[in-house]
Amino acid sequence: MEILIKVVQFFLSLSILIILHEFGHYATARLFKIKVEKFYLFFDPWFSLFKFKRGDTEYGIGWLPLGGYVKIAGMIDESMDKEQMKKPPQPWEFRTKPAWQRLIVMVAGVVMNILLAISIYILMLFFIGERYLPTQNVKYGIAVDSVGYEIGLRNGDKVLAVDNQFVNNFREIPLEIILNMANTIQVERDGEVVDIEIPEGFIGELIKSKRVDFISVRTPSVVGGVFEGMPADSAGIKADDKIIAINNTTIDFFDEIVEKLQKNKGEEIYVSVLRDERVIDMEVYVPESGLLGIAALSPDQFLSFSQIEYSFWGAIPAGIAKTYNTTVDYIRQFKLLFTSKEVKATESLGGFITIGGIFPSQWDWVHFWSITAFLSVILAFMNILPIPALDGGHVMFLLYEMITGRKPNEKILEYAQYAGLILLLSLLLFVNINDVVRLFR
Repeated sequence: MEILIKVVQFFLSLSILIILHEFGHYATARLFKIKVEKFYLFFDPWFSLFKFKRGDTEYGIGWLPLGGYVKIAGMIDESMDKEQMKKPPQPWEFRTKPAWQRLIVMVAGVVMNILLAISIYILMLFFIGERYLPTQNVKYGIAVDSVGYEIGLRNGDKVLAVDNQFVNNFREIPLEIILNMANTIQVERDGEVVDIEIPEGFIGELIKSKRVDFISVRTPSVVGGVFEGMPADSAGIKADDKIIAINNTTIDFFDEIVEKLQKNKGEEIYVSVLRDERVIDMEVYVPESGLLGIAALSPDQFLSFSQIEYSFWGAIPAGIAKTYNTTVDYIRQFKLLFTSKEVKATESLGGFITIGGIFPSQWDWVHFWSITAFLSVILAFMNILPIPALDGGHVMFLLYEMITGRKPNEKILEYAQYAGLILLLSLLLFVNINDVVRLFR
């Protein structure tokens, strides 16, 4: 059921992004009186799942979910309709229109994706505001996994800065470390400032493994929930119990519970919990997985979060700024693939499984729209790259025409389109094979 929810969210988000992107091309083409022959969600080689015709345009849904398209008359595009291009140019065709009109038609899809991201962020900020955890409010310090430990971080450290730059939002610390290829992290440990040097090559391995949770918030050892049928449930541990000792060793924080369980796999342990001001002792068997089936109580219960509320008019510039910052952060991530010696693009790229995996396993509209806005930014950026077969490829040739005053040869455009399609299909095949290979590692 969880996989089904992820799949439904993925295809709903993908459909929204494709339809609005293609609508940008469609609307501007119609504005300039250019004939649009097809408007399709997904591709339809050989047959379509659904179609109907209204006016000069055929609308439909294809069976191949690799994108969508509008077929604009008199244009060398994904349809590779060479026969139409052999006929005399007509006044309603793309190729007969001024270069500036054709340029607007080609960038309209990207503009629609940016406007969608801005609109989503504006509405989210207006209705739910912006909630974050200030770094200075992480009063118990951090909890780290084995990856964080390898860097040199320790449970209870309080992060002061990354490369001596303060990060106000605690959740952005891992991103700042990765995107800036940070060299050092400054922390407070036992009342002293410690400068931790990040090992060479570590960030590359971090990106390869797609781990951004190596630093988390440290919370007291209060049980937030117990999973039915697990050892904790069988032993009688309940939600809101505070685990105060394991094998007579005092426990204060949840990460200490995890550490103790890992050291006592396959053994019986003695657990002391505080419940309604009473201490209760019990024996619990720790399975080889090291998991008792308990969840930590939410950090909201212990730490002070900041909430920023926006009026509708205040949400507009904030939504634009959030879209800009999201775009810049993604460009920084993209740049890492090709400029960093630590990062191998061939190992970091992902396909449909990777994208689908970022959606939550339970339906959550806030997460859905947040992810959709992020994907819309990605789609806009990728589409404007100067690669033939993408919008950016068409823009590149149009800018050449506007600067030189000469149209590129139609044969060159045709061959460039073929090369671009082959490149994109090869890349699409590669990233999805990458996904499948990762599943079996």
